[in-house]
Amino acid sequence: METQLILDKWPGAISVVTIGACAANGGSRSQSVAVGGQTAMPLLFKEGGIPNPPRIAFEVWDVPAIDFNPELISAYGQALKDPLAWAKICAEEFKADLLCLKLQGTHPDFGDRSPAQAAKFVFAVLEAVKIPLIIIGSGDDAKDNLVLPVCSEAARGQRCLIGSAVQENYKTLTASVLADGHSIIAESPIDINIAKQLNILISDMGLSLERILIDPTIGALGYGLEYAYSIMERARLAALAGDKTLACPFICFVGQESWRTKEAQAAPRQGIIWETLTATSLIQAGADILVMRHPQAAKNVSRHIADLFKR
Repeated sequence: METQLILDKWPGAISVVTIGACAANGGSRSQSVAVGGQTAMPLLFKEGGIPNPPRIAFEVWDVPAIDFNPELISAYGQALKDPLAWAKICAEEFKADLLCLKLQGTHPDFGDRSPAQAAKFVFAVLEAVKIPLIIIGSGDDAKDNLVLPVCSEAARGQRCLIGSAVQENYKTLTASVLADGHSIIAESPIDINIAKQLNILISDMGLSLERILIDPTIGALGYGLEYAYSIMERARLAALAGDKTLACPFICFVGQESWRTKEAQAAPRQGIIWETLTATSLIQAGADILVMRHPQAAKNVSRHIADLFKR
């Protein structure tokens, strides 16, 4: 007797978020990147539409990298000492889909650069490279509240993705993103209820749910990955069942989580493996944007994505 596969059909769909504005849309990006749009669980192609594959963004700091693993230093060489050169090598040599600018230098403990300095850097990157940008703060909420609105204005019309908005500190960034035509990253601490509530709060300010990406605050392989996986899976199931407040694409900061594990530091090339396996696992959970560090890990994951979607 032949066994037949039971296929689920879902009433909901994940929002499509477009990052980057080309000349036709009033921007200067060479391309736009669309993520989301799924009507099925990750990689279950027979159950519904999965129009947009996961995308890889390369992380670039606004100051020379410090405390990077020798593997990362070897991959980038002198470019790590010059943020603009770092951005160019990611865009031109490593063929990044997106750049993720981390404004590390604005943190009070890493130089305390001013909002004007951060905005000048963002503008310089927009001039130097033409792929779409993600712009994230340093992680200091008080300073990010000053820096990110100025950077949002500097990139007005370029349809960037800016973050991160958190439950206790979302209003200023949401207002700026709304005014300047960008999309926003909503960060929640591995908690589906907080993720939902934050999306509601942001949308209540007038920003459409179709301009929100969820950062579920993932862990690396062996450091909470399975918990993040389960939260992402639950959120995606709820979204496809019809909960529009959770029907947003996911962004996962794979590089920063992977390279701070002790295993990534333990042996040559082990960090590359750790980042690769963390990223490929999160693809199974529904990740739409993977922010990565090592070009070889990004290349491995890019090949994996191509193979999955080819088949």
